[in-house]
Amino acid sequence: MNQVEVQIMGQSYILGCPEGAEERFQTAVRKVDAAMCSIRDVGKIKARDRIAVLAALNLAFELSDFSAAPTEPVSSTHNLNNLLHRLDSALGQDGHLL
Repeated sequence: MNQVEVQIMGQSYILGCPEGAEERFQTAVRKVDAAMCSIRDVGKIKARDRIAVLAALNLAFELSDFSAAPTEPVSSTHNLNNLLHRLDSALGQDGHLL
């Protein structure tokens, strides 16, 4: 396993990457960075941990769309707004993940 330094939302991380999978790993990093920056740029959420959870949920939801092979494309904005609402409901008043 190789150690790779990446930037996600402007912060550096040193992560393990399986040998021979560097290109796929960098593609995943770019997707996570883009998803997190998109959520941050909407301006509603500032906490990095909440942004990360929403990005992970949004990416997982998109993956489930591929495995379910929907007949109509689902809007990413619609997915994000739905996930924001669900996360806000789950977190309740305190706004803490744990």
